[in-house]
Amino acid sequence: MPSDSYRSLCDEFYIEMYVNTELDLPTQRDTILTFFERLQRQFPSMGHLYRRAKNEYCLEEDRNLGQYRWISLEVDRVGSGIVNPLNFEQAYGQDRLVLELMPYMLGVSQLDIDCLDVTFAMDFDYAGNHDEVIAEALFGSTPFGCFLDLRSAKPIGFSPAVVVALSDDERTQARISVESKTSVLEPRQKSRSLDEAITLSLTIRQYPPPSGEFDTLESFGHQCRMVEELMDEKLVPYFAQPLTEVIAQKRLT
Repeated sequence: MPSDSYRSLCDEFYIEMYVNTELDLPTQRDTILTFFERLQRQFPSMGHLYRRAKNEYCLEEDRNLGQYRWISLEVDRVGSGIVNPLNFEQAYGQDRLVLELMPYMLGVSQLDIDCLDVTFAMDFDYAGNHDEVIAEALFGSTPFGCFLDLRSAKPIGFSPAVVVALSDDERTQARISVESKTSVLEPRQKSRSLDEAITLSLTIRQYPPPSGEFDTLESFGHQCRMVEELMDEKLVPYFAQPLTEVIAQKRLT
């Protein structure tokens, strides 16, 4: 399924990659600026550099455009992503460049990599109670749903997350999560701000083998193929479409 088909099911679709490291990343001014300047030469529209927290930096495009790239350096991970990409390759090309530059510009060697994550995520804008939407869309016919039959029962904490191993050695894993932004501390709140969305995400995580080399580019390509396949076969029909249908029904009532 192409990326624009995902966008037709949700309000925002984004692709992210994270390289999690064992050691802290460099914090020298020259190293950070040189890394971001090299990326900016490839993507000239990425002109906004800012510090989010101590030793955490981000370079990104203008968010007001609706579609934008970003690259981040945190204490122990490198991130790369694009919101509402025109196609998968638009994101993958950026991610591959980051992987190619890391060893030379940030000193991130194979020995330093804890794991590599590739994430596809969808945001569904809804101003009402997110937990009610998730409960109705995903839990109605499950054993958990029986609790909603209790007198005065109301869902106030439905943000499921599941991790499954996809290889015999358990070093390839998938994490599926549905995140509600409705606070469990405010169960009587009737509506939410439109800038707070239900987030559905699928992450394929790869841990390096205990011995031998870890080819990040090869692993990245394999993880991208896996996440695309699982999105089409599992996430869209069993998660995204039910969420979309319940939101549409609730907006009509």
